[in-house]
Amino acid sequence: METPPEPREDAPVPVKDEEIDTNWDEAIETFDNMELREELLRGIYAYGFEKPSAIQQRAIKPMLMGRDVIAQAQSGTGKTATFSIGILQQVDNGLAECQALVLAPTRELAQQIVKVMIALGDFMSVRIHACVGGTAVRDDIRTLQNGVHVVVGTPGRVYDMINRRALRLADTKIFALDEADEMLSRGFKDQIYDVFKFLPEQVRVALFSATMPLEVLEITSRFMQEPIRILVKKDELTLEGIKQFYIAVEREEWKLDTLCDLYETLTITQAIIYCNTRRKVDWLTDNMTQKDFTVSAMHGDMDQKERDIIMREFRSGSSRVLITTDLLARGIDVQQVSLVINYDLPTNRENYIHRIGRSGRFGRKGVAINFLTSGDVRYMRDIEAFYNTQIEEMPMNVADLI
Repeated sequence: METPPEPREDAPVPVKDEEIDTNWDEAIETFDNMELREELLRGIYAYGFEKPSAIQQRAIKPMLMGRDVIAQAQSGTGKTATFSIGILQQVDNGLAECQALVLAPTRELAQQIVKVMIALGDFMSVRIHACVGGTAVRDDIRTLQNGVHVVVGTPGRVYDMINRRALRLADTKIFALDEADEMLSRGFKDQIYDVFKFLPEQVRVALFSATMPLEVLEITSRFMQEPIRILVKKDELTLEGIKQFYIAVEREEWKLDTLCDLYETLTITQAIIYCNTRRKVDWLTDNMTQKDFTVSAMHGDMDQKERDIIMREFRSGSSRVLITTDLLARGIDVQQVSLVINYDLPTNRENYIHRIGRSGRFGRKGVAINFLTSGDVRYMRDIEAFYNTQIEEMPMNVADLI
């Protein structure tokens, strides 16, 4: 009889996720019918959006009606643009005060949100500022005191700016939380509550989260009044159009050679390779580099400057293979990525969709390849069952599929 594999140190802990029940069915199928300002509409189309995604069709209108909104939808479904449009439509350019505050769990995601907002608001002269750690406090204070319309930041730095009286919230109408589940799992709960205390009583709250653990529901009950609840089911989501394969690698030590064999395939477009620990990212990067393969790496131990440079190189295409941890699995949309490799299978099944769901964003096709040791088989079965999907053995002609 086969002995069951040893449990991994980082084995996933089952989290009880609730699904919210939808109480809002209206869907507006075109941006033209949302009664948006002309200059915002121009920004939306210039950004390349043609038709609103499921979450955009449902959640923008309640935001514009001044309702509190809870939306449950995975990464890659257009959440960022949803609250960005909801906010930009309501900004008064004539008032140089912070009218909307957005909190996100990582600096990268905050900066990504700012990029999207600036692009959508291209014709609107709205000032949007990223308020994140790893940048000079002095610069932050100066920018905020000069007056900005929208602040997007991480909880720690935002709270610091409020305390230093650099960020004034008296005119803030909208408070948005992106990836709320991720924010709470990073231990930002107290800071979120602290920030909330400084917001005007009539502020409207928009909360976006891929999963609804109890702490998220607790936030909603504390801060929101009769919220509109919108659930975009995960089976309607982003695995569509992404071909998923596995390569059986009997032993952990053989993964490296397998990856080197695949290297030519990786650089056809651009690839992201996910490892579960920062140590593994460094180890893999060193080993690939010793074998003369060009790769770049990024994880949370690096300082902000380094992370920015690496991200810039990858976005511009000058670096083609990026090795990273789950830090990057949410919210970072690198347009050209059509291949994701899970060198390690994610320890938490929600992260599977965050990692690979980006490779085929908004209907673009993509390929995901999972390296599978014998101990991983049950994890993969669990992922297949959870997402109601099939992961097949990788064919020889994988390069043709990318």
